[in-house]
Amino acid sequence: MKHDRFHGRVQGTGQLCAVPGCNEPGEFRAPGVRAPGFDGPGDYRWMCLEHVRAFNAGYDFFKGMTPEEIMAAQSPLAGWATETRAFRPTAGIDQAPRWNDFSDPLEAIAGRAKARRADALHRQEAARRGIGPEERKAYDVMGLGFDADRKALRTRYSELVRRFHPDKNGGDRAYESRLQAVVEAYNLLRATPAFNV
Repeated sequence: MKHDRFHGRVQGTGQLCAVPGCNEPGEFRAPGVRAPGFDGPGDYRWMCLEHVRAFNAGYDFFKGMTPEEIMAAQSPLAGWATETRAFRPTAGIDQAPRWNDFSDPLEAIAGRAKARRADALHRQEAARRGIGPEERKAYDVMGLGFDADRKALRTRYSELVRRFHPDKNGGDRAYESRLQAVVEAYNLLRATPAFNV
């Protein structure tokens, strides 16, 4: 396929124009019908030059929107109200380092590289001890070193349950997924040979 960068024409698509009854080659891409609730172009369809011009002349981005939604979409601040995952204040929690811990982006990049090196060493140490990926993840969830014994596992489990259980932290249910991960990690680790000694 050959692209005409100034006109949007894509030659050699092998497509016919999507307009019923038109046998011209479909060389121009036009957005299709958007799925309900989907904020995007939807499926594309191919059209000939004449029909894509007609489509573009009648295209209404705001079709189906309320006046309030149109005003919000036209605002110069549209899109700035939402935070991107990488730059929200909680970015990188449970991962080191967090972007908002650094004033200089280069420090953050160096910190990321250092964290990746530490993770690689961590994986090598786990492999040396015969600890598989699932067990290694369980150690990380529990916050335990690979040399932890059964008593350390039970102590850490009790600490984490007190921290994350809604009955113990004043009814805060925001940590239920963390609590579930802790319970699963504990059950996995306590069944391993390293903790059955």
